[in-house]
Amino acid sequence: MPSIDEKKRLLRIQAKQQRATAFALNPNVGEQVCHQLLASNMLHNHQIVAVYWPLGDELDPMPLLNTLHSLGHQMALPVMLGAGKPLIFRAWRPKDELQGADFGTREPSEDKHVLEPDVILAPLLAFDSSGFRLGYGGGFYDRTLEKLRQKKSVLAYGVAYAAQEMDQVIKGSYDQPLDGIVTELGVTYFSQ
Repeated sequence: MPSIDEKKRLLRIQAKQQRATAFALNPNVGEQVCHQLLASNMLHNHQIVAVYWPLGDELDPMPLLNTLHSLGHQMALPVMLGAGKPLIFRAWRPKDELQGADFGTREPSEDKHVLEPDVILAPLLAFDSSGFRLGYGGGFYDRTLEKLRQKKSVLAYGVAYAAQEMDQVIKGSYDQPLDGIVTELGVTYFSQ
């Protein structure tokens, strides 16, 4: 019987193919996702919102970053502190110089303030209707959400193509659920 880790590894292969196909069909869907999020009224004024810097065929969140900043939200980007550690989030503003980081991503420099987000908009490979996400296997977002949720109420929404939904994402005891998912088709909320 394969382990959970092996099952997730195989599921990630399938999920990467699904996401690559969705990206090829509609690479510029970020504007639609931004409109869906704003129409949902899920954000409150002047919240601290963490968004990811796009990699490869991830859904491009740049319209979200720029629009939410222009509406007065404090924006933050994730910073990796090393394997097995939760992420921290540093302040981001348009035109900030970013530095290269692991896995080819970009992150704010050490002189930017560390912020604790009220809302995290997270990347993913796949999601299911129960509110679980399939990430990249490092557990960064799960550790981060667990730590932050012990301190304060933090909402976590996946940002994805609708085509990234799977019947069921294999989850372990450490996997943190999402509060919702934002796609080009709308916002879905999950009850936990």
